[in-house]
Amino acid sequence: MEQHRLTEAASLLFWRIRFRSCRVVGPVLPLITLITLLALPHNLSAQSFPVPAEPAATTPAAASASPTAAGQSPVAAAPAGTLPLSYRSFSLGMGLEDLKKALAADSLFAFRGDRDVSLLPMSEQTLVETTGLSFIKRAFFQLKDSKVFIMAFTLNTDIIDHYSVFTTLVQKYGEPTELNPREAVWRSETVRLSIERPLTVKYIDLRVFNSIVEESTVKESKEAILRREFLNDF
Repeated sequence: MEQHRLTEAASLLFWRIRFRSCRVVGPVLPLITLITLLALPHNLSAQSFPVPAEPAATTPAAASASPTAAGQSPVAAAPAGTLPLSYRSFSLGMGLEDLKKALAADSLFAFRGDRDVSLLPMSEQTLVETTGLSFIKRAFFQLKDSKVFIMAFTLNTDIIDHYSVFTTLVQKYGEPTELNPREAVWRSETVRLSIERPLTVKYIDLRVFNSIVEESTVKESKEAILRREFLNDF
């Protein structure tokens, strides 16, 4: 009964205020709302309403774990290795006779013996040039004092591509020290390994190569001096 009387009183108060000036409607509305809520049954006012839970945020750890769960674990980059001195049975520093034996025994080359060996004029160097089979089209070996200091292998681009060779070397030896449109170069104190376009892999013994460059520089300097002295005689 008490709740019924409160409800009637609230309704009566509402209609009395409704017909008054509109200026007081705004301030009185909160009071009416409060009285109406007090008149509601206690069991309704005490009811609790569920609050929707916020979706759980995805943490970086959970996000990174998903590829592993799907069987796609990330591949770790391989540490850079020491640059090689050799390829297959050929190596920088090997002698001429050993080189000829290795070429004759390797099925990737069509070595013809001494017909593929020539002397480079005015350089005291030897060049071995032979054709290759399958993956290799041609191979070049340059020797000084009968020791190999340059090996170059031109690959067959019909069955192997530049990208495959480049990514293989990056996985084994790390990122190149030099990269330009013509070549990618890996360098250590003793070895220079490069991929030259279109597709030639070259090994250079830097100790021998640098000594040749120094000798050539000295020789050119001497020739320049002799040329200048000759011109001064006029």
